[in-house]
Amino acid sequence: MEVWLHGFAVPGRVAELARGAEDWGFTGLLLADSQNLTADIWVELALAAVATQRLRLGPGVTNPLTRHLAVTASAAATLQAESDGRATLGFAQGDSALSQIGRERLSVSAFERSLAMLQAFLRGEPVKLANGTHSAIRWLAEGGVPKVPVHVAATGPRTIAAAARHAEGVDLTLGAELDKLRRGATTAREARPSHITVGAYLNVAVDPDRDGARELVRGSVATFARFPADAEAVVGYRKEHHGEAGAAFAQRLEDEFVDRFAVAGTAEEVRDRLVAIALAGIDRLIIVPGSLDSDPGAVRRSLDRFARDVLPSLTA
Repeated sequence: MEVWLHGFAVPGRVAELARGAEDWGFTGLLLADSQNLTADIWVELALAAVATQRLRLGPGVTNPLTRHLAVTASAAATLQAESDGRATLGFAQGDSALSQIGRERLSVSAFERSLAMLQAFLRGEPVKLANGTHSAIRWLAEGGVPKVPVHVAATGPRTIAAAARHAEGVDLTLGAELDKLRRGATTAREARPSHITVGAYLNVAVDPDRDGARELVRGSVATFARFPADAEAVVGYRKEHHGEAGAAFAQRLEDEFVDRFAVAGTAEEVRDRLVAIALAGIDRLIIVPGSLDSDPGAVRRSLDRFARDVLPSLTA
């Protein structure tokens, strides 16, 4: 079982977070790519690479529109070369990175075409552009850099299937309910009968006080639950407060919904639920440990508890 940590590109904090993630025993670290809310991920990922030795690194996630696909592929391949093969590339249709600049996410069919083009760029192959010309990342085509694996974050069945057809992995953004995760994993594996890794983004907090644990992840729960399967639970979402636990739409979430969608509670409760999720056909867990406005000290204490009391049971 791979267990990854998700974080935010906050200047002055990422290198320390990466060192901590490596010491705790996480497989890798993913940074959210949202240029209006956090700093540039590629700069911060480079700093994280210098600060660590084995930790795998990448965006969690970037999108097809805020950067040209060739720019994203070249950046990811550069991180791969400079980190001795530790790069990964999280990709999706886009969320706050697009909404913050007034752009809409691509349709599933357009996203699938973008994903196929991204993979071709990463392989160093020529890609046919919209104007009919061809483009390739020439320095990458010369060889010597292992291809960066792509993992697509997906919610709906059509996007899950499209991702499975082209990516090395699909990371479900469906919350923590076992039935939904089983259906998502089945959709991915039916779309691509050969092996594909299926992961899950999970809002996780460990605290002896369940109310305290809920508050740590409330803002990130509201962010992930805005998509069709659970959209009715998030009332009055405003992009100005995306990812914030203190936002009114996050505070309106019922505790019962947070308990179902997230994994928040004591170490024993969190451990038991994550083990059950792993047994439901999930190959890697991506732990989202707090909201954008969570107190860093509280997040750190939750992660300390997670690393000490939960992580060994998942990676043994």
